Amino acid sequence: MIEIDNNKYKLIEEYKDGYDFDAFKEKYTEYFEPYDYIIGDWSYGKLRLKGFCTKLNKICNKINDIKFKDDYIKNLCSYDCSYFILEKLKDKN
Repeated sequence: MIEIDNNKYKLIEEYKDGYDFDAFKEKYTEYFEPYDYIIGDWSYGKLRLKGFCTKLNKICNKINDIKFKDDYIKNLCSYDCSYFILEKLKDKN
């Protein structure tokens, strides 16, 4: 489990050792709080983050729907780049 700014995430996918907590912590902002998933990919030595959602999330649209994550990685990330996917854990209150 990964905790940052009172949010908890689970690493659900990692390719080529793409996850680096320190780099993620440096890039993470409150902008990502409403998203259900965060994809981090490495391009030219820099980490890029993008938020994704499930259909149940009110901010979900075609460009951030998690069902299109493979298209995003294939078409909008550097070829064969290192990446990771974090899933936001819901509070069980």
